[in-house]
Amino acid sequence: MPSSLLWAVDVYGRVYSLSTAGQQWEQCRHAHLEFKRVSAVQQCCWGIACDHHIYLNVHASDVPIRYQEETYENQRWNPVDGFSDRLLPSDRWQWSDVTGLTHQPLDSFQLPSENWEWEADWYVDENFGGEPTEKGGWTYAIDFPATYTKDKKWNSCVRRRRWIRYRRYKSQDTWAKIPSEQTGSLPDPFNDISCGGWEITEEPRGRLSLWAVSLQGKVWFRDGIHYLNPEGSVWEEVSTPGEVVQISCGPADLVWAVLWEGQLLVREGISRDYPKGSSWVVVESPSPEVGAIHVAVGVNVVWAVTKDHRVWFRRGVNSHNPCGSGWIGMVGEMVMINVGLNDQVWGISCEDRAVYFRQGVTVSELSGKAWKAVSVPRDNERSHSSASASSLQSAGCYFGGEVHLHSQASVLSDVDSEAEKVTEGAPPTLEPDDAPKPRIPKVTSDSFISELVSDREGQIGRREGPPAAAGPSIPEEEGTEGEMEGKTAPTIVLSPSQSGVPDPQWSNVDLEEAQTHLTVGTVADSAETCSLSSVATYNLGLEEQYGADEHPLWAWVSGGGCAVDSHSQVNWFNSTTGLNSSMQAMSLSITPTQTAAWRKQIFEQLSERSKREMENFKHYEQAIEQSVWVKKGSMQWWRDWKPYKWVDVQFALEQFSGAEGNKDGILFIYYTFNEEKKYLHAFINEVTILVPVLNESKHTFAIYTAERTKQRWPIRLAAATELEMHDWLALLSVSCCDSRGIHGPPSKQAIWSVTCKGDVFVSEPTPSLEASPYPMPCDQMFWRQVGGHLHIVECNSLGVVWGIGYDHTAWAYTGGYGGSFFQGLASSTDNIYTQTDVKSVYIYENQRWNPVTGYTNRGLPTDRYMWSDASGLKECTKANTKPPSPHWTWVSDWAIDYSVSGGTDREGWQYAADFPASYHGNKTLKDFVRRRRWARKCKLTTTGPWQEVPPISLSDVTILPCGLKNMVEQVPLWAISNKGDVLCRLGVTSLTPAGTSWLHVGTDQPFKSISIGGVYQVWAIARDGSAFYRGSVSAQNPAGDCWYHIPSPNRQKLKQVSVGRTSVYAVDENGNLWYRQGVTPSYPQGSMWEHISNNVRKVSVGPLDQVWIIADKVQGSHSLSCGTVCHRLGVQPMEPKGQSWDYGIGGGWDHITVRGNAVEAPRIRMPSLTDNSSNVTAPRSPLLSREQSEMNGNAVGC
Repeated sequence: MPSSLLWAVDVYGRVYSLSTAGQQWEQCRHAHLEFKRVSAVQQCCWGIACDHHIYLNVHASDVPIRYQEETYENQRWNPVDGFSDRLLPSDRWQWSDVTGLTHQPLDSFQLPSENWEWEADWYVDENFGGEPTEKGGWTYAIDFPATYTKDKKWNSCVRRRRWIRYRRYKSQDTWAKIPSEQTGSLPDPFNDISCGGWEITEEPRGRLSLWAVSLQGKVWFRDGIHYLNPEGSVWEEVSTPGEVVQISCGPADLVWAVLWEGQLLVREGISRDYPKGSSWVVVESPSPEVGAIHVAVGVNVVWAVTKDHRVWFRRGVNSHNPCGSGWIGMVGEMVMINVGLNDQVWGISCEDRAVYFRQGVTVSELSGKAWKAVSVPRDNERSHSSASASSLQSAGCYFGGEVHLHSQASVLSDVDSEAEKVTEGAPPTLEPDDAPKPRIPKVTSDSFISELVSDREGQIGRREGPPAAAGPSIPEEEGTEGEMEGKTAPTIVLSPSQSGVPDPQWSNVDLEEAQTHLTVGTVADSAETCSLSSVATYNLGLEEQYGADEHPLWAWVSGGGCAVDSHSQVNWFNSTTGLNSSMQAMSLSITPTQTAAWRKQIFEQLSERSKREMENFKHYEQAIEQSVWVKKGSMQWWRDWKPYKWVDVQFALEQFSGAEGNKDGILFIYYTFNEEKKYLHAFINEVTILVPVLNESKHTFAIYTAERTKQRWPIRLAAATELEMHDWLALLSVSCCDSRGIHGPPSKQAIWSVTCKGDVFVSEPTPSLEASPYPMPCDQMFWRQVGGHLHIVECNSLGVVWGIGYDHTAWAYTGGYGGSFFQGLASSTDNIYTQTDVKSVYIYENQRWNPVTGYTNRGLPTDRYMWSDASGLKECTKANTKPPSPHWTWVSDWAIDYSVSGGTDREGWQYAADFPASYHGNKTLKDFVRRRRWARKCKLTTTGPWQEVPPISLSDVTILPCGLKNMVEQVPLWAISNKGDVLCRLGVTSLTPAGTSWLHVGTDQPFKSISIGGVYQVWAIARDGSAFYRGSVSAQNPAGDCWYHIPSPNRQKLKQVSVGRTSVYAVDENGNLWYRQGVTPSYPQGSMWEHISNNVRKVSVGPLDQVWIIADKVQGSHSLSCGTVCHRLGVQPMEPKGQSWDYGIGGGWDHITVRGNAVEAPRIRMPSLTDNSSNVTAPRSPLLSREQSEMNGNAVGC
C-alpha cells in the first residue's frame, strides 16, 4: 500500500500530518497562518485559517496538473483576398469556441488565480482526427458549421484551425488561498468545511464535492472541483431549514449537518447529475435532553457527538437510506469525530485531547470495538531525550501527572472542571531589531479555538501580565466558584538566565484538560494544587509551545486521505517503554565483531557434531538407490468426446527419482467407459503448463502438453475444494520443474505472459527458440506460474520487470518466486509481498421500444435476455452475477457505467436500430432498442514477488530492451498514466528496479501506448489512434526534446506499438498488425506502414527483433481459439518481417513480452525455408502448408 496522510490541527492552529509509513507528526512549516480546521482527501487537503478564508494544499506529484485552453480561428474565402478574416455578418466570430457561439480571442484568456502559470505561448494544433494536417493546421468545409476535412477541395469556402495553450497549477505542497469570485466576495466568513464525494455513484474520476458553513449558519457548495481544476469554479448557496454550525460530507453520497438547536440534517437526492442534492431531512438528536454538536459520515456510517461529549453511532445507513434507523450509544467521550477512508473512525478525546483510532471497524462490524490512542511524537520532539519522552505516558499519549520545569517548557496545573478561563497577555518588551518577531497563537481572538479549549459555559477574558523586568511571573488567579477560600496558586518566577532568551513575551492560558500535579521542588503540595485554579504559561517567543514531556493538545483531525483499515500495519500505537529502551541499549552494546565471532563459533560446533554423528555410519551401503511414491485423489474430468460432461475419475501422480538424482513422473486418470475401466496418462516431462481455470461452480485447472496445445484441448480437471486444487497445482508444478531442472526465480532472459484472468506465467528460453531456419516449436515451451495478479507485464534482459494491475497500480518485480498458493520449496521465503487488485464486472440491461409504453424490458421472443452479458447470449442479472472466482469479493454495489465506447445519454443508455448493432449515445427516430452497462467492483488479495510503485496509476509501461553485453547505468523506463500523461522513470537500475521518481513528458493529447527500442527509439500511440515518435532521446537526455507526428495506416486507428532493436510494429483497433518500413538511424521515423497479419490482439518485439503476438481465431481441433501465443518465423536482419507464424500456448492469453530474451542462437549454415529442394523438409509442415495458402503470410486468420 502506498503511504497516505492523517491530518490534524492542535489548539495553536498548527497543522500536522502523520504518514502511514512514518512514526512522527510532521508540521507544515510553510503554513504562515494558524488554521482552525482541515478536511483531507487523498490528493489534497482543504483548510480554514484563522482569517476565515479557505486554503487548499494539493499534494505534489510527478505528474503536473495541466489544463488545456483552446480557441478556434475562423476564415472565409472570397474571390479578392482568398481566405481572410472578413466574415459574413451571419457568420460566427473570427475567434470562437468549437460551436462558434462564444467570442474567444486569444487575449481574453486569463489565469483563474495566482496559483496558475502559463506553460508556453499559443500554438496551432496540427493534428486532426489522428492524422497530421498541412502546415498551418487548417481544416476545410463548405460552410459554418459543417463537416471539416484536412484536405482543401474546390468547394471549400470556409476553414478553421485550433489554437492551444496550456496552463499549469504551480501551488503544490503549499497552502494556496482560494480566490473569491469576480462577482464579489462572500457575504460572511466560513466556519466549517468538509470535502468528499469522490465516490458518488457514477461520478467522473477526480471530481470532488466541497461543502462549507459560514458564521451566519448558511451552507455553501463549491462547484467545478475536479482533477484539472483543483480550486473549483464558484460558490453556490444551498438553502437550509435552519442555522447550521457544522457539516460532514462522506466519500459517496452522504451529507449530514448539525443545526444550532442540536438537531441534524440529512441531504437527499445527491447523484452524478446533482452533486448538491435536492432536499433536507431533519433527524432528531441522539439524546432528547442534549443536542448534537458534531457529526461525521463515511460511506455507510454516521457518527455523532452530543454536547455532553458522548459518542453515538447511527445504524442502518446506506445510499438508499441516508437517514438510517436509530442511534446506538458508544463508549468514550470525544470533542470531535472524523470518518476517513474505509469507514475508519478518528476522534479527539475530551479528557486528554489526544487523537484516537477506532479499532475493529470492518464491513461486517462498522461500529468497531475499542478506542486506541495514536502515540507518536512530533518531528520537533526527536531532539529530546528518550528517557523524558517515554517517562510520562498516559493512555498512549505523551502526557503525565508530573510536569518538570525546563528552560523552555510549559508549566501546567489543575483548574476547576466547572469553568475554564482562556487569557492572553502580551506585554510590550524591548528586543533587538534583528530578533525574530514573536509568533503569538490566536487563542482568544478566534472563537473556534476558544470553543475547543473551553466549554460553552466557560468565561473568556483577557489579562495583561506585568512588564517583564527581572523575568515574567505568573500572577495569582482569583478562585472560581466552588473553590475553597484562602488557597492561592503558587507563584513561579523564571529568570532570564534560566530561560536563555532576552525577556520573551508570555501568554497565560487556563486549560481544563491539564489534570496534572504541579511539582516545583518541595514548595507545592499535590493535595492542595489539585483543587487550585492555577495557570499554564507559554513562551510565545519560541516556536515550540509544548515541553519535552507533554503531548500536544489536538483540536481537529481529518482522516479522509488516510488509507488504513483494521488489518493495516502502522507503527502509531506502539509506545516506547522503559523495558524497550533497555533492550535497545543492550542490543546497541553488542558490536558486529562479537556477532560475527558468535556465528563462527556456532557454525564450528554444528559442523563438529554432524561429523561425529556421521562417522559411525560410513561403512553402511545405501539402502535405497531410487524412490517411487504415488499421490492419489478423486476428481472430475471433462471428457474428450461428445457428449462433453464432467465424469468422476481417480487421479494419480507417480513420481520416481533415479540414482543420479533426476526426477520424473507420470499422471494417470482412471475412468469408466461402458462399464470398462480405462485410463489416460501423460508424462510429467511432457507437460508444458498448468493453468487455473476460473469457474463459478467448480475449482478447475487445465493440463497442457505439446500435442494438446496443438489441438487447443487440454486435460481439464475439477477438485472438490479450492484447497485441494491448490495442493495439486503446487505439487504438479514442483514435479514439472524438477523433471526439467528448473529451480529458483526466473532468469533475466525469461519470457513473461499474462492470461486474460490475470495469472502470470514465465518461460525460460533456449538458444534454439530463435534459431533460424529451424527454431524450437513454441508449443513445446514450458511455462510455470509466478504468484501475483497483473494485466500487463514488461521486462528487459537486465532483470528489470514491471507489471500493471487491472486497477492501474504499478508493481515492480522483487526477484523472488512463488507466492499465491505456492508454499514451502515452491516459493521463496523473502521478496514475497501482499498484492491486491480491483476489477469491474459488467452486465447489460436491454430494452425494446413499443408504441404504447415506450422502452420496456419486454422484448421480442427472438431478442436477447433483458439482462445479459455483452454478447446477449448469457443471462446475467444483478442477483445471479457472481465475482469471477471465489478469490474475488465484492467491494461496491451495482452502478451505471457511463464510460462506454460510443458514449451514453444522461441515464447511461446507448441506442441502436436492433440487437446487435452499432450503439450510439443519442436517440434517433430509427432506434428501437437500447442498452446500458452496469458495473460492480470486486477485489482480489494474493501474494507474489511484486512490490507496489506508488502513487501514480499507470495504463502502459515499457523498458529499454538490452543485449546480453549491453550495460547501462540507468535503465530507461517509460510509462503512460491512466489519465494519458507520458512519464519517464528515473533511477531504474538492476539493483533498484522500482526507480526513484517520475519525469513528466509534455504532450498535446492523452496517450494510451508507448514503447522504447534500441538506441532509445521511443514510439507512442495517442488515444485518437495517431502515432508519435520522440526525438533526441538519449542517456544524457532521457526525456527527449519533441514529438514527431507519424501518419497512421490508411483509415486505421492504432492502439498498441512495440519497438525492438530496429523493427517497429503496431496493432490497430481492427486487429491488423503493421510493420514500419524505412526505419534507419538517419531517419528513425520510417517511411510507410506495411500490413503483416490480422486477428492480432497484442505484439511484442524483442531485443533481437523477434516478433511474438497474442492472436485470435486460431484453429484448434474443436473450434477457433482466442488469445493464443504465436511466434513469427523467418525473422532475419535482411528479412525483419519474417515469413510465417508458429503457434504456442492458448487460448485465454492476453499479454506477452519477449523483451528480455536476448539469447542469440548459434550461427550455423542451414538451408532456407524457401528452398525448393525436395530433400529439405521444414518442421511443422501442416502449419507451413496452411501458411502458404494465406495472403501476407497470415496464419489461419491470425
